[in-house]
Amino acid sequence: MWLETVSPSGRLLAVAAVVAWGLGAVLGWDELVLLGAAGVLSLVLASALTLGSGSVRVAVDITKRRLQPDDSTQCAVEVEHHGRRSLFAPEVELPIGKDRVEVFDRGRVVEINGLRRGVIAVGPATTVRGDPLGLLRRTVPMTEVVEVFVHPLTVPLQALGTGLLRDLEGCTTNDVSMSDLAFHALREYTPGDDRRHIHWRSTAKLAQDGRFLVRQYLDTRRAHLVVVVDGESFPDDQVFETALSAGASVVKRAAADEIDTTVVAAGHVSGRGRAQHVLDVFARAEQGGPVLAEAATRAVAAAPDATLVVLITSAKHSYADLRVAAAAFPPEVRKVVLRVDPSAHTRRAASTAFSVLTLRQLSDLPALLSGGTLQ
Repeated sequence: MWLETVSPSGRLLAVAAVVAWGLGAVLGWDELVLLGAAGVLSLVLASALTLGSGSVRVAVDITKRRLQPDDSTQCAVEVEHHGRRSLFAPEVELPIGKDRVEVFDRGRVVEINGLRRGVIAVGPATTVRGDPLGLLRRTVPMTEVVEVFVHPLTVPLQALGTGLLRDLEGCTTNDVSMSDLAFHALREYTPGDDRRHIHWRSTAKLAQDGRFLVRQYLDTRRAHLVVVVDGESFPDDQVFETALSAGASVVKRAAADEIDTTVVAAGHVSGRGRAQHVLDVFARAEQGGPVLAEAATRAVAAAPDATLVVLITSAKHSYADLRVAAAAFPPEVRKVVLRVDPSAHTRRAASTAFSVLTLRQLSDLPALLSGGTLQ
């Protein structure tokens, strides 16, 4: 632990001091002995300055942690010294992404701007104690790492479809239930049925037989949107960014429509949560994730109750590849494939298994999804 605080120059001095002292003692050269002793004394004094205790409190506050490209935010660093201030009070360093900011005295406000999509790690803020000669350097982390998420650019979209969202009873299934909202039929009472479901008006007609009729229901479920962004088929970063922006635009609109959403973006999977947290997955996404079929399999595991899936990929995949990915989902799930192809025209094409949409650029997305395309 102590060796980690010694800088390369400090290690060189320690070796030189020991060698000089040893040679001086063997050869009888007092000058070498004094030189070695001076080196050792320097290290002792550096240790006293570096390993001394100092009571410092550091707090980091970021104005906004979720941004879009070219937005800016401020990071305020407060440094509070307790007890007596010494001449060699520790400095405070704060890593911001690949940069490192030095904070002196009481604090500093740092402007974070010029951002691109991604995740920027801020921290941990560390106190740095050392000697004027740079022989020893000790760092102590004072805060946790805080992540700043830069989401992709998005475009406003129309509501994804009234039939997808506003049905208070959800989407009916073929599973019979005795406690749901979608009325299905009447059947004869059997022991164990809830008496609250007895249909008295129909039972009255059969009172002479002594039989009771109970209501039977179909299971219902809420709309659940799944967005899958391929991570390995895009020819360049620009096309990949367009795909992420398209997916983020759909998710943002789904959040406004109060639709449950799950995202699989280049291997990163989001759970159900607030819209801003779901969009964090797009900030983490990088090219080189799993193939489209594997991403679809992950989406099925993450959202087994999906009712609509949007697969976003490039023009690299053939129709057979898209069919394999879509087949990972149950037949009753509606499937839409969005292919990002800057060299093609924006258009729609329908097939028996799924709908195929071709997107040339992000600005075409609102028109492409207008008219209830995702219904």
